[in-house]
Amino acid sequence: MTVSRRDVLKSLSMGAAVTSVLRVIPLQAAEYAHHMIDTEKAESKAGVYTPKYFPPPQYKTLQALCDRIFPADADSGGAVEAGAPEFIDLLTSENPHYQLTLGGGLMWLDSACTDRFANAYLDCTAQQQTEMLDCIAYRKNAVKDASLSQGVEFFSFLRNLTADGFFTSKIGIQYLGYMGNGYLAEFPGCPPVPGV
Repeated sequence: MTVSRRDVLKSLSMGAAVTSVLRVIPLQAAEYAHHMIDTEKAESKAGVYTPKYFPPPQYKTLQALCDRIFPADADSGGAVEAGAPEFIDLLTSENPHYQLTLGGGLMWLDSACTDRFANAYLDCTAQQQTEMLDCIAYRKNAVKDASLSQGVEFFSFLRNLTADGFFTSKIGIQYLGYMGNGYLAEFPGCPPVPGV
């Protein structure tokens, strides 16, 4: 029996819906998704990924949010360089729950920004974007203001998927310093405890 691309993506996104950051997502399935994205980029004349679910304006917002969640720093590339937006889009294309949560969340974000700042999220100033994300980054804010509850749930879910997309990528694995499973011919013992 052969396993199709769709079966792999569905199993990956179903596992990811339960929890995040590789507690349920099989690393091999996440690597497969990243491989599919890399292959598409390599085969594309422009060398870019074509979103499977999100329309261009929402995909740009997704990229901007992933970049805010895991920005590049001096030690590593960020979520965008690691392919987290592509990873999220690919999983979302096969999962109706993701489509509702993320698609609805991005619409909610633009609507909330329009109500507060008279602009969609991407058209807001950096300070306004930060202010909006600060509102939806903490669950306690939804307790104080119930109108933020959908935004808080959306942003929490997006953070988890961004972490999954980052830490299962080549950049994320390198950032962690993971060298793979190996065995020791002999156990060197525990390092000495300073001051004992």
